[in-house]
Amino acid sequence: MLNKYARAFFTRVFTPFAALLLRKGVSPDTVTLIGTAGVIAGALAFYPRGEFFWGTVVITLFVFSDMVDGNMARQMGRSSRWGAFLDSTLDRLADAAVFGGLALWYAGRGDDRVLCAVAIFCLASGQVVSYTKARGEAIGLPVDVNGLVERSERLVISLVFCGLSGLHKFGVPYIQWLLPIALWIVAVGSLVTLVQRVVTVHREAAEADAAARDGQGNPA
Repeated sequence: MLNKYARAFFTRVFTPFAALLLRKGVSPDTVTLIGTAGVIAGALAFYPRGEFFWGTVVITLFVFSDMVDGNMARQMGRSSRWGAFLDSTLDRLADAAVFGGLALWYAGRGDDRVLCAVAIFCLASGQVVSYTKARGEAIGLPVDVNGLVERSERLVISLVFCGLSGLHKFGVPYIQWLLPIALWIVAVGSLVTLVQRVVTVHREAAEADAAARDGQGNPA
């Protein structure tokens, strides 16, 4: 739901900017690459040092490129399989950098092995959640389920709570606990989503196999 309404809103907001980039000769793939590089740099430069507020500001600025490049492709009327593949692949790298940066913080100066493990679980489960849908579709199944926590929800929860927790360095008391809360929410939500998708693929595969057997047993 968040993905649906947020994209509709930001599509309207970024359409003029996307059109400007096209007039300047910038390609959607270039925007995708720059955006991913910015997210990775922001996450790995700021988060391992505990600079959660400024790291989130930098990451958020570059995250919006994910919407700009798609908008540009639609305006060009040239949405391509390559563009979709590149966008999806680089999204996985960006997500890994965000949770990897948080894991590095807790493995180092943050000194919390449990939260380090939770951050690593968020990283891994996010990758697997995306893989289950892609793999299910690759074998011809619709995978007709989104699940409790999709990529948009994972990013919004993580970045908003992480950025707010960074206000602790500006003197806001107790707010640093928002980041552990966010990590636990994302971890549990990702696990639920993974189970939902696996159950859906299992059901759809069983139905497809049954339909194939019936078709072989009842030739026209």
